[in-house]
Amino acid sequence: MKADPFAQLKLLDVQALDAKADQLRHQRSHLPELAEIATLTVQRKELDDQARDARIVVDDLAAAQAKADADVEQVKARRTRDRDRMDSGAITNPKDLERMQHELASLERRISTLEDEELEVMEQLEAAQAALTRVTEQLSAVDIRMADLVAARDEKTAALDVELEAVVAERAPAVEGMPEDLLALYDRLRASKHGVGAAELRQRRCSGCQLTIDHAELAIIRAKPTDEVVRCEECQRILVRTGESGL
Repeated sequence: MKADPFAQLKLLDVQALDAKADQLRHQRSHLPELAEIATLTVQRKELDDQARDARIVVDDLAAAQAKADADVEQVKARRTRDRDRMDSGAITNPKDLERMQHELASLERRISTLEDEELEVMEQLEAAQAALTRVTEQLSAVDIRMADLVAARDEKTAALDVELEAVVAERAPAVEGMPEDLLALYDRLRASKHGVGAAELRQRRCSGCQLTIDHAELAIIRAKPTDEVVRCEECQRILVRTGESGL
């Protein structure tokens, strides 16, 4: 392939711009905030599940406490009615009074049992509410951290996008007037050679693969016309000759 030596030199400028653009894209996709956001997203999902389960436990225990309260009040109300009947003198039959006294004693035992159960449910509810509070506070902390990270990510991404747009804008005039076949070859090589399609031959070394070219190959390159497009024997990238090539 033939190409004007100046066009070949310009190819190094294009390569530098493309490398800079690739670097900026890599920075944008590998911001440290992104990894932490991903980690916190998983953590938040786990905490959200824990909070949901904790709310269910709290709701169930709150319902159990309400029922326990109602049961205690119901038995206490019955005890009050029986006491009032006895105190009013409405019951005069000794057997009825004895039966009523036994029933009051039974109600007292029932109230004691229900109050113990009520206290146990209250303690369970208190522990469940404390657990829910802890998870809720953790969720809040994660949300605050996530908000900070997203803001930092967006700020850095915006700055990198501005730089990238400037680099991309420089590329259009850089490739203007260059041979289409040279650019096509360069683009194909860039796609298959980790983003580097053209490399400078500098001090007898290919700056693409960083290998030193032996004397025999250098003699062949030296003998080629300046408009001949040279390829590195090792990496097959376009090898651009400059005044620093050591030929």
